[in-house]
Amino acid sequence: MNQIRIPATYMRGGTSKGVFFRLQDLPEAARQPGEARDRLLLRVIGSPDPYQKQIDGMGGATSSTSKTVILSKSDSPEHDVDYLFGQVAIDKPFVDWSGNCGNLSAAVGPFAISNGLIDPARIPENGVVEVRIWQVNIGKTIVSRVPINDGQVQEVGDFELDGVTFPAAEVPVAFKDPAEGEGAIFPTGHLVDELEVPGDVVPGGRIQATMINAGIPTVFINASDLGYSGSELQEAINGDPRALAKFEAIRAHGALRMGLINELGEAANRQHTPKVAFVAPPASYTASSGKSVEAEDIDLRVRALSMGKLHHAMMGTAAVAIASAAAIEGTLVNLAAGGGKRTAVTFGHPSGTLRVGAQASLVDGRWVIDQAVMSRSARVLMEGCVRVPGDSF
Repeated sequence: MNQIRIPATYMRGGTSKGVFFRLQDLPEAARQPGEARDRLLLRVIGSPDPYQKQIDGMGGATSSTSKTVILSKSDSPEHDVDYLFGQVAIDKPFVDWSGNCGNLSAAVGPFAISNGLIDPARIPENGVVEVRIWQVNIGKTIVSRVPINDGQVQEVGDFELDGVTFPAAEVPVAFKDPAEGEGAIFPTGHLVDELEVPGDVVPGGRIQATMINAGIPTVFINASDLGYSGSELQEAINGDPRALAKFEAIRAHGALRMGLINELGEAANRQHTPKVAFVAPPASYTASSGKSVEAEDIDLRVRALSMGKLHHAMMGTAAVAIASAAAIEGTLVNLAAGGGKRTAVTFGHPSGTLRVGAQASLVDGRWVIDQAVMSRSARVLMEGCVRVPGDSF
């Protein structure tokens, strides 16, 4: 059978990149959720690949580059576009639809404008277009402010983002009420829990954890409780199979405690959520680029794992979780940042630093995050068609 052509755009959003589709451009069998859609996206990305290279697809063999996005005009009068994110496993035949990608969220508005999903009458010759996005995976609103120059999306600029080599145009993104679905921000009801884990993870089988559902479900632990400084780079974790196994055990037990799974074995098929991250007070270190990060320039240090590996920078959704937890006094994130009331923090990650903000309110005894805000950038890398064998889905 011959290959088929599917219109697509390869885009960078924040520190991630992925293949973007308009729903209407997908083959008819893949326009609905299900096996045909998953098989198609797996083949586009080049998974499952036992070599873990994704040579025969568009993926880049990391969690940051094994991603897909499907967009369509929204039926909701309060939103412009519906945004569905699929995290494609690298070595397994699995697409995880359980959460959002905060980094690629920054590319949704630019893609929507450039691909006819926004009313042309709303696009100025020069200025900003506010794109209201319905994030289908978690059922939440994202507002993106996309710069326009000469009637086109402005992609070049001088905004620098650690983890991205070249500057680009700034795209502010606001995540409204970012707790996933209708769930509580703290599913256990506590700001800090004693999480039970296997005894080979930590002596005594218990570790302090802040488990928060904002941006993406995330389990935060103190770096020192696992013998880390908080300044580790990728090779220190990803080159240590025992460390990765420990973090996976923490993630799985956190998922069970947060009610995301019913039994531990389910965690293996829910790799995208929850995330697990470790925090530490500010200290100077050298980022992966060779850049010096000074203690006085940051409020805390954070390292996070995605799809079983330490992330090279920071996932956008995890940045929302960091901002949200930092805004609430008494969480491990807030305490690592020095405690007290906060509406913004600058944290150090393996590639450098990032500033994020959040507004938290206590309503009827429950914490609510009104919105979390951060700046990203986005750029089209290639547009045209992807090709896949016609019998692959």
